[in-house]
Amino acid sequence: MANKLLKCKIGLSILNADLASLAAESERLLTSGADYLHLDVMDGHFVPNLTFGAPVVKCLRSKMKDVFFDMHMMVAKPEQWVKDVADAGADQYTFHIEATQNPGELCRKIREAGMKVGMGVKPNTDINVVVDWIDQDLVDMVLVMTVEPGFGGQSFMQEMMSKVSFIRSKYPTLDIEVDGGVGPNTIDSCAKAGANMIVSGTAVVKNPDPAKVIADMREAVNKQISLYSL
Repeated sequence: MANKLLKCKIGLSILNADLASLAAESERLLTSGADYLHLDVMDGHFVPNLTFGAPVVKCLRSKMKDVFFDMHMMVAKPEQWVKDVADAGADQYTFHIEATQNPGELCRKIREAGMKVGMGVKPNTDINVVVDWIDQDLVDMVLVMTVEPGFGGQSFMQEMMSKVSFIRSKYPTLDIEVDGGVGPNTIDSCAKAGANMIVSGTAVVKNPDPAKVIADMREAVNKQISLYSL
């Protein structure tokens, strides 16, 4: 019955939006029904790409006071940026467990900075690495990457759904996020596996009717959440 606490949340990855009009694009997509912004920070080291950092986030926050900012920190030294990202106004700091030697210490540092803790795993990472930290109540959300992190527009990796199912079976009320190639053609797989936080980029940003895409994905997830609660 505790599963009734689960809520579908649709997050927008703005990596493939018009970055020259980032605030306007974000507002347009949020008014289409999304719940939060998923902001991809890449440093050119952990992943072979470079995006934006805390200064851009701070500018966005000044224009969007009440939007939940989930920072996807694809960076080699996630400890280094906690304070800057918190000061910029982020709500959740999602780091990759592959990028740190001290996950527990980093989780505590994020919490102390006033943010929620997201822990991400790349496709080749064994999902069991997150279990100890969840069991210690240091993690608010697990991110299962459904593509290799670093670039938008990649194809969805169906085999990652076993990771989602594993975490959902062990932690019925934990937020589980999927990111990469998620859209109308793959949402059913994500929902059935147990994901409730859905990051979508290209499928929403490039669609002429983003509100319908978001509504359809929400319906698919809510249908599965209702089944969990039976």
